[in-house]
Amino acid sequence: MTEFPPCPLCKCEFTYPSGNLLTCPECFHEWDPVEAPSASDSERLIVLDANGNELQNGDSVIVVKDLPVKGAPKPIKAGTKVKNIRITEGDHNIDCKIEGFGSMGLKSEFVRKA
Repeated sequence: MTEFPPCPLCKCEFTYPSGNLLTCPECFHEWDPVEAPSASDSERLIVLDANGNELQNGDSVIVVKDLPVKGAPKPIKAGTKVKNIRITEGDHNIDCKIEGFGSMGLKSEFVRKA
């Protein structure tokens, strides 16, 4: 069996070939093994939604389940659209403003790309 290099982003060792590219099954990053990875690729923060799609700053997302909000009388309902998100580091890796709730942090596992 041929040995493939680990993913340059998440360091996963289970990469596989896909045409002329190598693909990572964990973060879905594809790269050309002939090209050297750039420094910006290795420093970039990868955030995936509930369906495995990569999220970026400025994207719009939809909440996939009701989310209780501490101190609020009602939850954020499933299907609520959130515009212009910001990706951050940490447990709640999406900063956004939700109409009727204000600024808050969301976990990417509870949203999908709109």
